[in-house]
Amino acid sequence: MAWFNFLGVFSICLLFSVTSFKVDASNIDQERKPYIVYMGALPQQQFSPSSQHLSILEDVLESSSSEESLVRSYGRSFNGFAAKLTDKEREKLASKEGVVSVFPSRMLQLHTTRSWDFLGLPLTAKRLPTIESDVIIGVIDSGIWPESKSFSDEGLGPVPKKWKGACKGGQNFTCNKKIIGARVYNTGLDPSDSARDSKGHGSHTASIAAGNVVKDVSLYGLGKGEGRGGVPSARIAVYKVCFASGCKSIDVLAAFDDAISDGVDIITASLGESVALPLDSDPIGLGAFHAMEKGILTSCSAGNGGPGQISVINIAPWMINVAATTTDRRFLTKVALGNGATAYGHTINSFDLNGTSHPIVYGKTASTCDRHNAEICRSTCLNEDLSKGKIVLCKGAPAIYVEGVRVGALATIALIGEAFENVSSIFPAPVTNLIPPDFAKVESYVNSTRNPKGKLFKSESFKDTSAPITAFFSSRGPNYIVPDFLKPDITAPGVEILAAFSPLGKVSDIGGSLGGEDDRRVSYSILSGTSMSCPHVTGVAAYVKSFHPTWSPAAIKSAIMTTARAMDLSNNPDGELAFGSGLVDPVKARNPGLVYEASKEDYIQMMCNMGLDTNTVRMISGDQSSCPKNRTGLPRDLNYPSMAAKVSRIKPFQVKFPRKVTNVGFANSTYKAQIKIRSHLIKVKVNPSTLSFKSLNETKSFLVTVNGKGLDVKKQESAAADLVWSDGDHHVRSPIFVYVVKREF
Repeated sequence: MAWFNFLGVFSICLLFSVTSFKVDASNIDQERKPYIVYMGALPQQQFSPSSQHLSILEDVLESSSSEESLVRSYGRSFNGFAAKLTDKEREKLASKEGVVSVFPSRMLQLHTTRSWDFLGLPLTAKRLPTIESDVIIGVIDSGIWPESKSFSDEGLGPVPKKWKGACKGGQNFTCNKKIIGARVYNTGLDPSDSARDSKGHGSHTASIAAGNVVKDVSLYGLGKGEGRGGVPSARIAVYKVCFASGCKSIDVLAAFDDAISDGVDIITASLGESVALPLDSDPIGLGAFHAMEKGILTSCSAGNGGPGQISVINIAPWMINVAATTTDRRFLTKVALGNGATAYGHTINSFDLNGTSHPIVYGKTASTCDRHNAEICRSTCLNEDLSKGKIVLCKGAPAIYVEGVRVGALATIALIGEAFENVSSIFPAPVTNLIPPDFAKVESYVNSTRNPKGKLFKSESFKDTSAPITAFFSSRGPNYIVPDFLKPDITAPGVEILAAFSPLGKVSDIGGSLGGEDDRRVSYSILSGTSMSCPHVTGVAAYVKSFHPTWSPAAIKSAIMTTARAMDLSNNPDGELAFGSGLVDPVKARNPGLVYEASKEDYIQMMCNMGLDTNTVRMISGDQSSCPKNRTGLPRDLNYPSMAAKVSRIKPFQVKFPRKVTNVGFANSTYKAQIKIRSHLIKVKVNPSTLSFKSLNETKSFLVTVNGKGLDVKKQESAAADLVWSDGDHHVRSPIFVYVVKREF
């Protein structure tokens, strides 16, 4: 599912090898699977992409025509194509000159009123409306609902002159001065050719980043207030790649190809694989690389694979990777028992039972199944005569509410683990989820009372003073593709976010496969996931760009990371592996003081240090870049705003991070280094410890050296510190993180 849910299912294209004996052409065609053939940068001379790609295919196909095999050509912003190939044809194609990589097309997962105020970006914050309205955000997602008030163009001026895109949203889809472009990519997933959003996900993410100011938005009265995006005046270009059955990587790469050429300024992509992929076969990473070449920053979700380690995705260092946290507003559902006791459950319940008291029945006493299955309200176990019109207590997973619906129960009280207590989910029926201590309170009352009764209330909003807390579903590092980069980069609100929705989307899909369909339709809804945190950072990037239109993607990313708020480790024990540099701070990001710049050439050098050869990096870059024969550099030498290294277990270590910063604060300024160490196992030295600048855009270099006694997975598997450069007005913070792993990767 697009956002986090308990029953999300991920499907992936399976690869079948071709047998070596001779088979007829129809069998070969059946064995063909879609692959992406990535060929790097566009040739400098004029060429016809489709003609070149058809010619290449003719050389490798065993049967069928090249026209039948070719699925899509990429040729606006980079070179490549997608084609249906057998395994043998794939191997032949991968060995051809000019081909960087050949990898299977997979199905990708689609991975908010109060949140912007929580981040310190109220509507009254300093803005440059004219420049902000010139910023174009490309949204690669499930489309958009153009009639939403969040996407009205009232008060906006003409479409920016730099825009080179088109409005190809299909029948009955009209662009305006807010939604200035729309394209649809549909490689056989759905008969629709409309950019109209049928899921709600794309409308939600687009409005978080750049939705208009809309008064009195709510979900059935919940969270009522003023809804808006981070940059309400910015324009939106829609690239629909996701449908009911998923998002094909073939289409995602095509969306990048067009978005770059169309002239967007920022790309937001709240989707990704289930695992991190190598840089040369990651469609989002490759698209983002060519976007970076053109000065476009890509913001991506970290994934919903948490809380386990090594689950973070979208790890290319030229993108900004976003984890999810709570905000200071939570939605909870109150249960009042007949004995006067109360408990608060973790659901968003929009159903109003009028505060009336109703009988409570335990599943184990309202069933003919064995004790365990009865207690958890397993499917077909509840007795209708004993359950109808009552509140059913079930010691099972929340989706078991479907069994209550089947027998006509009025509401369901379910049990969840304590890890889930920071996220409230929406159900198609009255439900509340209690953590074990609260469930035990209700259970004890029901077991000890002859005629137990209770009330289930409509949800209310509460202030959560413990926020921000990293969401349990938010994917964690370390990053096993390039271990010496700390991912996620940053965190932002991604829990219980109210934003625009599609009237065609389901308010809740929990239990849908079990028969619990939700027929409610709304214009605004509450969702959770890194899909929601990603567009928050997209909005911040656009906000920063409106003040600094000429800044590079790396400078904007650096500004966001180095001004982030430090997270409270007592509430976030996974540390930097969960939240990266910390919680995004939009206003401070506007004026960071110093930035860590990185160019295309720097990323090419990093790839050389990873082991790519000169021929490969030249195809990717489209220039005469070369890798030195005697490589002495390391990937972590990249001028990155955070510093991370995987070290050997138990052994003493020394790690060095060469860095340079560019002055974007005051012309005459002096910054002094402050080191804040959070582990006795490391010592950190900065040389020089003072940087003096005489002009803007001046660059100074320094070296960070970390010495450690040795880390042990059984005792302490990581050690962290912060480097803060300060001139008294600016505080430029970079996390330093060293770690060991149980098993090498």
